[in-house]
Amino acid sequence: MSDQSIPNETAFGVICKANRTWFSGAVAVLSLLVWPALTAAIAADDELSIDAEGSLFFQQHVLPILSEHCFSCHAEDTAKGGFQLDTRSRLVRGGESGAVLDADAPEQSVFLQAVRYEGYEMPPRGKLPEAQIETLRHWLAMGAPYPEDRLGEPDEQRVESPGTRVTEKDRQFWAFQPLTDPPVPTLAGNDWGLNAVDAFIAAGLSEVGLNPASVAAPEKLLRRLHYDLTGLPPSGERVQAFLADPSLAHYQQIVDQLLASPAYGERWGRHWLDLVRYAETNGYERDGAKPEVWRYRDYVVDSFNADKPFDQFTLEQLAGDELPYSDQHLIATGFYRLGVWDDEPADPKLALYDDLDDIVATTSQVFLGLTINCARCHEHKIDPITHADYYRLLAFFNGIEPYGVRGFDSVERASLRPLLPPQESLEVTEETQRYRQQMEQLNRQINRVERKLQADLVQVEKEEFRHEMNRVALARKRVGTLLDEDEWEQYAENLAARRRLGDNPPRSVARALCVTEIGSQPRPTYVLTRGNPHAEGELMQPGFPEVLGAAQATPEPSVHAGTSGRRTQLARWIIDRKSQPLTARVTANRLWQYHFGRGIVGTPNDFGFQGSPPTHPELLDYLASRLLQFDWHLKPVHRLLVLSETYRMDSSFREEAFAVDPTNQAYWRFEPRRLSAEEIRDSMLSVAGLIHRTLGGPSVYPVIEAEVLAGQSRPGSGWGNSSPGQLARRSIYIHAKRSLQVPLLATFDVADMDFTCPVRFATTQPTQALGLLNSEFTREIADAMARDVQRTLPAAEREDMVAEVLRRTTQRAHFSDAEIERGIQYIDSLTTVHDQPEQTALQLFCLLAINLNEFLFLD
Repeated sequence: MSDQSIPNETAFGVICKANRTWFSGAVAVLSLLVWPALTAAIAADDELSIDAEGSLFFQQHVLPILSEHCFSCHAEDTAKGGFQLDTRSRLVRGGESGAVLDADAPEQSVFLQAVRYEGYEMPPRGKLPEAQIETLRHWLAMGAPYPEDRLGEPDEQRVESPGTRVTEKDRQFWAFQPLTDPPVPTLAGNDWGLNAVDAFIAAGLSEVGLNPASVAAPEKLLRRLHYDLTGLPPSGERVQAFLADPSLAHYQQIVDQLLASPAYGERWGRHWLDLVRYAETNGYERDGAKPEVWRYRDYVVDSFNADKPFDQFTLEQLAGDELPYSDQHLIATGFYRLGVWDDEPADPKLALYDDLDDIVATTSQVFLGLTINCARCHEHKIDPITHADYYRLLAFFNGIEPYGVRGFDSVERASLRPLLPPQESLEVTEETQRYRQQMEQLNRQINRVERKLQADLVQVEKEEFRHEMNRVALARKRVGTLLDEDEWEQYAENLAARRRLGDNPPRSVARALCVTEIGSQPRPTYVLTRGNPHAEGELMQPGFPEVLGAAQATPEPSVHAGTSGRRTQLARWIIDRKSQPLTARVTANRLWQYHFGRGIVGTPNDFGFQGSPPTHPELLDYLASRLLQFDWHLKPVHRLLVLSETYRMDSSFREEAFAVDPTNQAYWRFEPRRLSAEEIRDSMLSVAGLIHRTLGGPSVYPVIEAEVLAGQSRPGSGWGNSSPGQLARRSIYIHAKRSLQVPLLATFDVADMDFTCPVRFATTQPTQALGLLNSEFTREIADAMARDVQRTLPAAEREDMVAEVLRRTTQRAHFSDAEIERGIQYIDSLTTVHDQPEQTALQLFCLLAINLNEFLFLD
C-alpha cells in the first residue's frame, strides 16, 4: 500500500493534558484538520486500503498495541473526545478538534508525537516501550493500513467542535446582533423614576411583582456618590451643606462638581488599569522595573479627566504610534508593554507567541468582551470562534517588536522612545547612540592604562589616584618603565576627551515606554498547530472573527515608515459602530457595573455563549446607544446613571423582595459593597488629614515591613524610598510591583496584575481585621488622626472628640446619645482601667473607628 493512499489530512485523537493532570478527570481528545475530500479518499479505491501485507502487519503487530492501550477509551461505544480508532474510517474522521496524521511527513504526525510524549502524552498511564513506538512508526510509514473488516463506514461524519463552523444560529446570538435603540417602556399608573433608566428597571420590577426601594437617606446617597465618582469620602462641610439642602437640583450640582474633579480621573482610571493588567514591573524571578511606565498611568487619568471620547481613547492605545505624532499618542501605546516579560525564555519563539497571546487576550476581552484567546490551540470549545479567527486577529499584532531580549539595554532599544516627533526622535536617538559609543570607546582605552597604573601605585598614590586631576601626573612618573611616551600622551588625550564629552551630553529628553514595530513588513502569520510555534500551518492574513462578518482586512499604509498600519485598521474596526456591536455594549456594561456593583451582563469580559445573559438587554442597548449618541463621551452616561432613581435607591434589605429575587437581579434595592483596597487606604489618609492630592508623576514606595520584604529572594530589591509627603499620595500612584504588593492592598483584594481583571473579589477574611488592628500603617493613621482631631478641637470635651472621629469615619453629621456614650466609655476604660494616657486612648479610639463596618462598607 502506497503512502499516497492516506488522505493529506487525516485525524487521530490526542489526549490533551495540562500539567500532567487530566482535565475533569476525563481524557480530552484533540484532533486537528480534516481532509476536504474525506469520503472520496476512503471510498475512491478499496483495493488501495486493503493491502495483504499491511493487513497482516496490523493484525500481528499494531492491533495488540491498540487493543491493550487505546481501545478502552477510543473504540466501539466509547469515544473520549469524540474520537475512535478501531476502524479506518473513524481514524480518518477524527475527533473534536483535528487530524494527527501527516501523509507527506509521517514522522511529523501528531500521532507519533503523542506516543513519543513530545507534547501530548498517549497513552496516559505510561509511555509505550520503544519497540512498540517503532512498530507504530513503521505502520504510519506504510500508510496506516487496516484489514477489510476494519475499514468502517466511508460516510461517517467528522466530529466537530463548536467553533469549526459558524452557523446562522450562532450569528443570531444576542451579543452579535446589531445594536438597537429600544423605545423607553411606559407603565400605566407608574410615577416612579427620573429618567429612562428607571423606566427600564420599573418594567423589570413589574414583571416579577416587586416595587423599588425608596430614596436613600441624604448622607448615604452623598457618600455613595462621592466614592463611586472619586473614590474618596465627602468632606464634613459638604455633608452639612447637602443635609441643609438635599434637593435634586443640589444633588445634580454635586454630580457635576465631582465629574469635574481631578479625583474622578484617578478613580475611573484605576478601573481601566485593572482591565489592561497595569503593572510597573515585568514579573518572574527578577521582576525588573518597566522604565517610564508611569506615564501610561498618567495618560489614563488625564484621559478620563478630559472626558476623552472612548473611541479616541481606544484608537490611541491600539495604534497611537500610527497616528500623527503627539506625546499622548505615543505614551498611550504603553498598553502593549504592560504584560509580564520573561527575560530568559527557554524557547524564544514560544515566548514571542506567549507575549502576542497576552495582547490578543487583553484586546479581545477588554474591547470586545470575547475570549478569542481560547482558540489559540484549537477551535473555541464554547463560542463560534475558529482557530483561524485567532490567528487572523494575531496577524494585526505580528509586526510588534518584542519588549526586549535580555537586560535593560535591549528594553531601551525596543521599547523606549524620546517624546519628540519621529524625525527629531530619530536624531536624538542617533545622537545618544553616538555619545555612548564614543564614551564606551574612551572608557575602554582609559581602563586599559589605568589597570596597569593601579597595580603599580603605592599607598599615598592610591589616595591621589581617586581624583582624576592627579592621574596624568601619576602616569607621567611611569613613562619609560610601565608606559612609553606615546601611551602616556594618548592616555592624557583620552582623559581630556572624556571630560569634554561629559560636559556636552546629548539632549536630555523625556522618554515613553511604547510599542515599536520591526518595520513596515510584519512577520508572516501562520495557524500554529495546537498553538505550537514550531508547527506552522496555513498562512493567514489579518481579519476579523467570522461570526462578526469575517471581513478580511486591507491595511492602509501607516503615516510612519516604521509600522505596517495594521493596528490602525483593527482599532478603527473595533470602534466602528457599523462593523460590530460589541464595543459599545461592553463599554456601557462596564459603566453600569462600576456604579451598581455588577454588570447588566454579569461576565463583563465574556459576552459569549458561556457568559451570563443580560438581565436587562433592552436597557443595555439603550445605554450603548446613548454612549454613541454622546459621541463616546463617558461623563454624560455617568450623569444619566447617577441621576436615576435606580441609583438613588436605598440599600435596605426587604424580606418580601428577597423571597422573590434573592440575588437582586431586578434591582429592587441598591446593592451595598465593601470599599476597594485603594478606597480603604485613601480614606484612611483622608480622615487622618494626611492625604497628598498631587496628580501624576513617578510612583511612590510606601514603607513595607521588613517581615514582608524578607519573603523576596533579595529582600527589599526593587522597592525604593519616598519622602513622607509622597507616602501620603493616593494609592493609584503606588509602585505596582508584581512580586511585592503593599500588604493592606493585597489583603483587601487589589487587582491581579498578570491578566485583565474585569471584576475584583470582595472577600471577608480574618487577616483583614488583623491587619487593620495591628499593622504599622493603621497605627500611624490612628495616631495622625488623633493628633489632627486635637488640633482641630484644641479645647474640646471627650464627647466632641468622639463625635468628630465618628463624623470623619462614617461621614454622618449626627449621632445618637448611645453612640457617643459608647465612645466615651471606651476612652474612659482605657485611661482608668488600663492606665493609658489620654492621647493613647484617643488614638486607640481612632483605630477602632477605622475598623467599623460603617467605615469599610458603602450602602
